Amino acid sequence: MKTLRMAVVGYGNIGRYAVEAVQAAPDMELAGVIRRSAKLSPEEAKNLAGIEIVTDVGMLGQVDVALLCGPTRSIPETAPQYLTRGIHTVDSFDIHGEKLWQLRSTLDAIGKEHGSVAVVSAGWDPGSDSLLRALLLAMAPKGLTYTNFGPGMSMGHSVCAKSKPGVRDALSMTIPTGTGVHRRMVYVELEPGAELAQVAAAIKEDEYFAHDDTRVFAVPSIDELKDVGHGVLMERKGVSGSTHNQTFEFRMSINNPALTSQIMVSCARAAALRLAPGAYTMPEIAPMDMLPGDREMLVKTLV
Repeated sequence: MKTLRMAVVGYGNIGRYAVEAVQAAPDMELAGVIRRSAKLSPEEAKNLAGIEIVTDVGMLGQVDVALLCGPTRSIPETAPQYLTRGIHTVDSFDIHGEKLWQLRSTLDAIGKEHGSVAVVSAGWDPGSDSLLRALLLAMAPKGLTYTNFGPGMSMGHSVCAKSKPGVRDALSMTIPTGTGVHRRMVYVELEPGAELAQVAAAIKEDEYFAHDDTRVFAVPSIDELKDVGHGVLMERKGVSGSTHNQTFEFRMSINNPALTSQIMVSCARAAALRLAPGAYTMPEIAPMDMLPGDREMLVKTLV
């Protein structure tokens, strides 16, 4: 079994758990962590003791896969920097729709030119939930699927809210109201002099929030509210052949960044060992290609 050398790019919410997931994988080794600055806080220095910390992947020697753990909006700029060097990438880009499709198309061309693979949106939604929605569609081709998120912290939405002028820190909670409809409860810790009304308007205008009922509140401390737990309830009612009333339900309660990073690590195997150069989303990848071990043995034990 080949040992894959992995680089973790970024050491925020997802990067911390990605380091742990790589270290726990039987077929991977951590080449190092890549950051804009190699300077660490005391807590980071303790957590990353013995791990190579660099500012450029070229300082790590051979790297098979780069796990891109930075904010979603950094991925279009970051991923090509690795793909053009022949390094496979896995990201958790979390904006659905046209922007996801555009990113996949762009990285697909770069990967094919440079012999590298990009797995795009390898989180849990989009990501593993997308894979489940495809499977539910195969099980009942006619019908409706509702994906209900939360209640829980959305990392992408929180990062987006925090990026707005006047915001020191932010927490965006996703509250399901049923049938795939959600409310965004956004709590912001304001900078001195910042006006809540202006901050709220900037948040609500962003595409992350523009399509949902979004409510913004000022609080004295985000740290006192933060909980990275999340979850999903996916429901489908449809028709198999000509048989109606086929109902399916999938539910999970999770630590958001821990699951995201684990899915990224699993997709890295497919990128490095199974997929032809180009870009892929999770529904395009066989689940077995994400698992360690001999394929024939996996067939014997899983099928």
